[in-house]
Amino acid sequence: MKIHEYQGKQLFRAAGVAVPEGIVAKTPDEVAEAFEKLGGSLAVVKSQIHAGGRGKGTFLEEPEQRGVVLVRSADEARQNAERMLGNTLVTIQTGPEGKQVNTLFVEQGLDIARELYLGIVVDREVGGPVLIMSSEGGMEIEVVAEESPEKILSEPFDAVAGLYPYQARKLAYALGLDGPAIRSAEKFLPRICRLFVDSDCSMTEINPLIVTSDGQLVALDAKVSFDDNAMFRHKDLLELRDLSEEDPSEVRAADTGLSYVKLDGNIGCLVNGAGLAMSTMDLIKLHGGEPANFLDVGGGASEEQVTEAFRIILADSNVKAVLVNIFGGIMRCDVIVAALLNAYEKVGFNVPLVVRLEGTNVEKAREMLEASGRDIITATDLTDAADKVVRSLKA
Repeated sequence: MKIHEYQGKQLFRAAGVAVPEGIVAKTPDEVAEAFEKLGGSLAVVKSQIHAGGRGKGTFLEEPEQRGVVLVRSADEARQNAERMLGNTLVTIQTGPEGKQVNTLFVEQGLDIARELYLGIVVDREVGGPVLIMSSEGGMEIEVVAEESPEKILSEPFDAVAGLYPYQARKLAYALGLDGPAIRSAEKFLPRICRLFVDSDCSMTEINPLIVTSDGQLVALDAKVSFDDNAMFRHKDLLELRDLSEEDPSEVRAADTGLSYVKLDGNIGCLVNGAGLAMSTMDLIKLHGGEPANFLDVGGGASEEQVTEAFRIILADSNVKAVLVNIFGGIMRCDVIVAALLNAYEKVGFNVPLVVRLEGTNVEKAREMLEASGRDIITATDLTDAADKVVRSLKA
């Protein structure tokens, strides 16, 4: 689950992590009022969408307008807000379709001495959380990793004990901080690491993390995402979810208990098991096709869940063929076929359908398919299925 920058900063502030003063606004007048309330001669107006690269992003309707802008008056703030609100922002992470901006965050301007990068992730090789920092703040960390890998510092820390003060000092010295900035780092870094663990985050990123002219570390940005599997422990965090930022089909699938990710291809996939789903997608691409989705119905899905899975796949107008690949273990092949035939009745298939079945009750399932009289293409194995579904698009 992702949240907006302003929501992340609310969590930072509550955890004792320094952030600039800021005000959320949803209309141009509110943006102008926010500038006045902040009381300075400089402010930043930031588009709030679930994507990075907003500062370099541009609007479809206003190509000259950036997603993050500096303003020096209430009128300038209002004028920029008029061009931003309700328009579509395209960044390196949104893709060409972009995302509509419905909320702005107006933040006080600060005197910046240095810009750093900070990120926290769970590293499987380390077996725990790792704090990543770099002197190259404001740049995409992927670019830094490729061009200047020596400038990336990583510090694993204990999930229970947190980041020790000596680790914070070690990173501060390595980044070339001194005096007040080191003392600030000794407070800032352990607190952001504690927030990461206590909130069950999957990723926390501050880019840039700034050092002010008086040597204080301040989070100028906040990109926070959480482990969906842990959200049952955080009802308060669930309230921060913005469904308008998520794909409706993915939300619908999650509500049904399905693992679904929408992709850009035209071959819909319904598979049981994440590994098998990935293999299915790989084979589709190997045969020259493009998967339209990742969809894992799991090992114990009901007929109702499988029927809903077909509805979600067929609701995608880009889908021109569907491949069902089931290896029946806990999930019985005949349940899948019953759901498939039910979907035929309730939803209707107007695209080619290729089905490959193996495992529990497979003979019964094949008999059901044959007796149905439906126009369904059967496959003997996964390679055969991938080949047939790709060729069905050319028929």
